[in-house]
Amino acid sequence: MTVIGSAAARNRLLAKLQAVDLERLLPHLTEVPLRLGATLYESGEKPDSVCFPATAIVSMMFGLASGAGAEVAAIGNEGMVGVSQLLGGQSMPGFATVRASGVGYRIDAGILRQAFGQSPHLRRLLLRYTQALMTQITQAAVCNRSHNTEQQLCGWLLATLDRGASGELVMTQELVAGALGVRRESISEAAGRLQRANLIFYRRGHISVLDRAALESRSCECYAVVKREVARLLGEPLPR
Repeated sequence: MTVIGSAAARNRLLAKLQAVDLERLLPHLTEVPLRLGATLYESGEKPDSVCFPATAIVSMMFGLASGAGAEVAAIGNEGMVGVSQLLGGQSMPGFATVRASGVGYRIDAGILRQAFGQSPHLRRLLLRYTQALMTQITQAAVCNRSHNTEQQLCGWLLATLDRGASGELVMTQELVAGALGVRRESISEAAGRLQRANLIFYRRGHISVLDRAALESRSCECYAVVKREVARLLGEPLPR
């Protein structure tokens, strides 16, 4: 498969581009490996590139001076890492790290900004995605204050599956706890309850989802709200 065909098939944002826009970006898209734990940009850094994940998942993390922190958004095959490059700010107070390994498509930020200014269609698409990302961030803030760890874990696992992961997720309890901003013991307790109910099977470093429908029933409404809004803004069929 060519780079243009592979990129468009594996990233939902690129798949929405008009042919003329995708052809303009094609010579500048480079497939890159995104390895688990790799940092794509640090807090306050001005990245010189933007990345469209394909099979990887990237966490947008915000931390405190104490060392505590949490994931405010996850970006997979529905989006791009580096929207600040299109909004004039160029840097973010948070950092981006890979939480599920895979590949993505990198492009120079200046080239994408130029295309963003020249193409009304590309501009509308990326601004709508930015709104979807804002929805995810604000919903996460509400969720963290309003719902228990088990509900959040269920939604987090479902959202990970939606981003192209297989039924078996390679991740530790420490990683999940860091993303949700809770103690590892809380994740262990919640995962234990889900395993005893035969919704998941957990062994060190791996989580297998056994019953997706049951996970959905035990998740809070935040998962469905974000999923529906992302689909609406990307012009995709709305989930039931």
